[in-house]
Amino acid sequence: MAKTPEQMADAMVANCKEKTGKTVDQWVKIASKSGLKKHGEIVKSLKAEHGLTHGYANLVAHKTLKSDAGSASDGDSLIEAQYAGDKAALRPIYDTLIKIITGFGEDVELAPKKTYVSVRRNKQFAIIQPSTKTRVDVGINLKGTEPTARLEKSGSFNAMVSHRVRLESKSDVDAELKKWLKAAYEAA
Repeated sequence: MAKTPEQMADAMVANCKEKTGKTVDQWVKIASKSGLKKHGEIVKSLKAEHGLTHGYANLVAHKTLKSDAGSASDGDSLIEAQYAGDKAALRPIYDTLIKIITGFGEDVELAPKKTYVSVRRNKQFAIIQPSTKTRVDVGINLKGTEPTARLEKSGSFNAMVSHRVRLESKSDVDAELKKWLKAAYEAA
């Protein structure tokens, strides 16, 4: 059975000292002392200056910035933070999406991260991200599906999904989007 991202991260934390010579906490102290504040900068530094693999550098960067799901006290607080301030008007889009997606089956798992929510079954099949003050992006894993004007190729949006749909209002959450999400759910 496939491991969840959290199970994979837990395994990496457990194996970190054996694989890298230091514990994750020791690497976090090193990364914190660097003064770097951006995820990509921390990853690059750990790889270049300390020889960490991308996976371990990425893990340490998330732990340093407390941007992994495990660093938050609970998923609800992550979601609340995503839809706070000038993104508060986007919350009805998120709520509508969640109502539809959780209706696909009891095996749907929501895994909030700092900037988006991962939607999984056996594996991730979608992400929901409030990308701007006026737009929620839905990333969908539909490998082998030709892009359309609305169902864009993911490109630089997120490497964990194959396509993206941009939503600016609740009415954008329509039958066509539900069909794409359901197909991704069934393939997961």
